[in-house]
Amino acid sequence: MIKGLAITPPVIGRISIGRVVEKNGKRLPEKDDQFTITTQIQTKEGWLPHPLDEALRQDTKGNKLRSIPITVPFNDPDLNLRAEYTFFDRKSGRPLCAGNGETCRRHTENGLESLPCPSPDLCDYGSHGLCKPYGRLYVRIGNDDELGCFVFRTTGYNSIRTLAARLRYFHAISGGNLATLPLELKLRGKSTAQSHRAPIYYVDLTLRAEKSMMEAVTHAKEEGKARKDAGINQTELDRVAQAGLMNAWFEYGEDEGLQVVEEFSSDKRDPPSSKTVDPTNLRAKLANQ
Repeated sequence: MIKGLAITPPVIGRISIGRVVEKNGKRLPEKDDQFTITTQIQTKEGWLPHPLDEALRQDTKGNKLRSIPITVPFNDPDLNLRAEYTFFDRKSGRPLCAGNGETCRRHTENGLESLPCPSPDLCDYGSHGLCKPYGRLYVRIGNDDELGCFVFRTTGYNSIRTLAARLRYFHAISGGNLATLPLELKLRGKSTAQSHRAPIYYVDLTLRAEKSMMEAVTHAKEEGKARKDAGINQTELDRVAQAGLMNAWFEYGEDEGLQVVEEFSSDKRDPPSSKTVDPTNLRAKLANQ
């Protein structure tokens, strides 16, 4: 395995609850009240819809996709949902720092270093909203590709917190058979003081509507046993996936970083004096922020 290259789950499509629109000559993120499933091909008009998007919309009310039947590829909750505090360079998309609230990996003038991570609110390096939680949920839709995943990316605390809790709870109640549970991504809305009582949307994870908890857990255990009897080694798959993710300091590169910056950030959120951080002259750049 090539060192320094993170081996992430094979992605065959995207799931989003927003889009990028052009306003006054600028491309800006805009939230939506429904899911969109796309391919990995992007044109000037946006991401090309995946055939599953239209197929799943056919039986929805008002043609709005607000729930998606899925399974997850791994039994380990932390392999299905990857979440960190992350600081991307706004221009290049390069990940400059990523941490878990205790430690971080950061580009500095001395190269890559492991440093304390106090979380964005208490970190001078990631102040002014430059460092955000960044989560990637990997799921399977349909049975066309047994190892291919669709990825839902988010910088929202509500989605990350809810998905993390659900994955751990379902892992516990199913006796560790998370990969065989029949699950469903569901879009939920709420309003807060910060949103000025306007609705905001986040992603939740539930059992499929037609399954009770007892039925879903029974199915998961039986399916898990059937896979094992057939020679499918889920434990080894989880182990190999973990090793691949740990093969590099950062799990994502510039291309993914640029997508995240475009979809979840806008120029108006940047401080007036913010500049692209050059790791070779870090102290001078921080002094300007």
